[in-house]
Amino acid sequence: MDKQRGETAQALTVLKKGGLILYPTDTVWGIGCDATNAEAVDKVFALKNRIESKALICLVSDFKMLQQYVEEVPEVAYDILKYAKKATTIIYDRPLRVAENLISDDNSLGIRVVRDPFCGKLIKKFKRPIVSTSANISGKATPMRFEEISKEILEGVDYIVNLPLQNKNTKPSAIIKIGGDSTVKIIRK
Repeated sequence: MDKQRGETAQALTVLKKGGLILYPTDTVWGIGCDATNAEAVDKVFALKNRIESKALICLVSDFKMLQQYVEEVPEVAYDILKYAKKATTIIYDRPLRVAENLISDDNSLGIRVVRDPFCGKLIKKFKRPIVSTSANISGKATPMRFEEISKEILEGVDYIVNLPLQNKNTKPSAIIKIGGDSTVKIIRK
């Protein structure tokens, strides 16, 4: 437990300075930064060699934090998240208080309420959402284990959370888009 506390403190220091972290999420290993810092988000796009029109997602610690970063969370979202058997990212309309370059052209943003204890604790202590995108160069395969992460990614982040055995889930999250009229569209199962 002390190791987790130390890793959380180190990651928080980097996030507060606008740096990038490589960290275990409730799905695959992720590259993360402060979701409210446009310069930090730009660094993620640059590291992944990804065009800005390809949206990133962010993670929040709980429903209360989710409500602070979306103009209106549709009721159906709570039901989906309550009954989801796997990590689920929902794309919401009209996100609030996040970096502009994180928001898609259609004024939407994918947000996941994490279930992972380390991520939840890190985000709670940071008091802001954290960007999460798979730890690979755009177009390359998503690494399923820490050992598969490329040297380019490892050298491109400011801090690597030293909990490689923490991440046990090797599948990306399901992605669901909820429209303003509460229509539900499954993007990725």
